[in-house]
Amino acid sequence: MNILGLVVFAIIFGVALRKLGPEGELLINFFNSFNDATMVLVSWIMCKIMETNSVLLFTSLGKYILCCLLGHAIHGLLVLPLIYFFFTRKNPYRFLWGIVTPLATAFGTSSSSATLPLMMKSVEENNGVAKHISRFILPIGATVNMDGAALFQCVAAVFIAQLNQQPLDWVKIITILITATASSVGAAGIPMGGVLTLAIILEAISLPVKDISLILAIDWLVDRFCTIINVEGDAFGAGLLQSYVERSKLQSSEPQLIQVKSEVPLDPLPATPEEGNPLLKSRHGPAGGAAPGEKESVM
Repeated sequence: MNILGLVVFAIIFGVALRKLGPEGELLINFFNSFNDATMVLVSWIMCKIMETNSVLLFTSLGKYILCCLLGHAIHGLLVLPLIYFFFTRKNPYRFLWGIVTPLATAFGTSSSSATLPLMMKSVEENNGVAKHISRFILPIGATVNMDGAALFQCVAAVFIAQLNQQPLDWVKIITILITATASSVGAAGIPMGGVLTLAIILEAISLPVKDISLILAIDWLVDRFCTIINVEGDAFGAGLLQSYVERSKLQSSEPQLIQVKSEVPLDPLPATPEEGNPLLKSRHGPAGGAAPGEKESVM
């Protein structure tokens, strides 16, 4: 269908009806009544669906949201800080405190790309990351590092499989993990960017793509936490590289002691004249007097 043509026609037709004055009001009232009747029909259909599957659907969606938020909390508050502490031996939560403002911006905008300028400023001014490191790592991370989106896609795929009562064997689970990791790398840093790549995962394990509509209804909330995890992982990556560079500079500035081994054997010291002259040994006693058996001359 030519949607653009229909929109242009509707605008011009509405302007023409207004130009008719009272005669055009009849047709305008007809379209208004037709719109109201359509809304009533839609509300009846929605109420019918709510009566049959509302409890089960809302319970399943609630469990899905809870699982996503719990997974993001474990990954963002335990896994990423432990990795940072293991390699740097620094307090990761102090590092997180320095990027609170970008994390809040990520929650509000749900976009890694929109948070990128503020994240660069925060890690440079608050966490001491060098400018050349932050401006190299963070743009790459905003495009490639989508660990929050990968986690969300895995949970969403399992949720849709359970909703359709399709069992998942080990082959399908491994397929979900690999496909989610690969597709999250190509996901755009925009709101709901991970939902677009979720269709690839569902096609890989033969699940109906139409069930993505259920994810879209609540993705406005889940996607905000995905974005927080994405930008947090980018910031920790910049902090790890900064710590590695600092250690490398420190090791190169320390003086190194080199043990020198002589290949030429050293000769013993030559004997002193006193030690090598036998006449001196016989003329002088141990206390500096005359040697035993030697008479002193009497003047």
